[in-house]
Order: sequence, then C-alpha cells, then structure tokens
Amino acid sequence: MPLYIVATPIGNLEDITLRAIRILREVDLIACEDTRHTRRLLEKYNIVRPLLSYHEHNERQRATELLERLERGESIALVTDAGSPGISDPAFRIVTTATAVGIPVVPVPGATALVAAVTCSGLPTDSFLFGGFLPPKRAARRARYEAFGTLKATLVFYETPHRIIESLEDALEVLGDREAVIARELTKLHEEFLRGKLSVLIETISERPLRGEMTLVIEGAGKDNLEEVQSTTISEQIERLMKGRAMSRNDALKAAARSRGISKKLAYEMLVKERERQDKGES
Repeated sequence: MPLYIVATPIGNLEDITLRAIRILREVDLIACEDTRHTRRLLEKYNIVRPLLSYHEHNERQRATELLERLERGESIALVTDAGSPGISDPAFRIVTTATAVGIPVVPVPGATALVAAVTCSGLPTDSFLFGGFLPPKRAARRARYEAFGTLKATLVFYETPHRIIESLEDALEVLGDREAVIARELTKLHEEFLRGKLSVLIETISERPLRGEMTLVIEGAGKDNLEEVQSTTISEQIERLMKGRAMSRNDALKAAARSRGISKKLAYEMLVKERERQDKGES
C-alpha cells in the first residue's frame, strides 16, 4: 500500500486540502512528529485513526517499523507538525527507504511557509533558492550566505527569533545592504511582514524584538545590488557596520571588502583615498 506524504496547516487549521482530509480518514496509520499536536488537527475534522510518533530522534527505528507495515499491505500517511514533510522536517529516511523497495510514495501537497513567504514578499519569484534553516554558528551561517551570495535567485531561509538579528547582521556584511522581508507567524493570528533593506530591518528589530516562527527572504544578487554598494562610500559602510554590530574597525573593513567583492588590501586603499579627498575638501 502507498506511503502518503501529507501536508498539514502551518498555522490556520483551515489551510488543509479536501484530499488531505480524505486520505487521513482512510489510511490505516498516521505517522506524525507530535501525537498531541496532530490529534488537535484530527479532532477538528472528526478524524479517528491510530497515531505513531515519527520524529528526528526516532527516525531510524521508526522508518524500519513503518516499512514493515507498508510491506504487509497497510496504508500510512506521514505528517509533520506544520507544512510538508521533508521540508526541514523528518521524512527523508522513510521516503528513501520506501522508494528503494518499490513502495509507492504519493504526495498530498498543501501549505508550506517558504512558498507563502516568497509569494507575498514582493521580491522576484521567477527563481528562488530555499536554504533551509540557517546554521546556528556564525561562521557556518556566513559561509552559507557566501555560498549563495552571487546567485541572482531570491534567497529563502528559516530562522529562529533569538538568532534573527545576528543572521541579518551577517547577511548585511556578506551580501551587502539588499532588500529583504521577514515573514512572521504566517497564517496565524499575529501574521506580519517586515520589509526593507537589511540595515533597516536590523534597526527595526533591535527596537522591537520579534517572536514566533520566521521565514527570511532576501533579494538575489544583481546589478542593482552592486550599484547600491558602490553608491555608498567605503568609509560610510564601515561606520555603519561598526555601529550596527559593534564591530572593530578591522573587522568592518574586511566585511565591507567582502560585500564589494574586493580584497581587504584594495578596500583599505580605497578608504585611504577617500580620507585624502575629504581632507582636501573634495567630494
């Protein structure tokens, strides 16, 4: 029997398809991250089916168990707490295992935070790249930004409230001051979109800390980004970085050089020339 990959609401419980409701009513078993969380959704639609926990801590063991049940002819629906299984949520192991032995894996699509955020961001949607959850460590996070920094596609990431400011500051240093959007608590009571340059978003959040689940959407690389960086003097950029992150002047110089795609040595030479012109009263 098939393994159904069923998308569930990311907030508003009405964001579920009629097909998903039917499948959940018909399957022999529903595998879910948190049985208590999933039970609330099932109760809303009067669905009574056996539940089995399936999450990142028991994924290996449960994948084997679920595969055995599928091979015995049972039908199983896999859901997560919110959105599509496999999108920054458990599913990969069981899907890989099932497809390897010829068990049909059937998608039952629905809500995903990344698509909801991109489509309402106001940034280009013809091409976008989903980078998943940003790494918690600063060096790894900056490396992630650097890896995608030259792509023209809109960049989409998931981030947590307690790291969002640090992530924005790293993005500003690595990518330059691009347009960005924070989509918060999508489809929920306190849904909110914050739009503006990365530097503006940092200032906004510093004054009003945010809570809830967040999707960060950042403008892709392009001619406008380069012109934006070039229209700001390197001394202005360094001062902004020092103020925004309390960085040392040396670190700010390196960050400014990286965002402009030049060496630190060349950035320093540009800074010296700017100061010489200022001393002479030149524009």
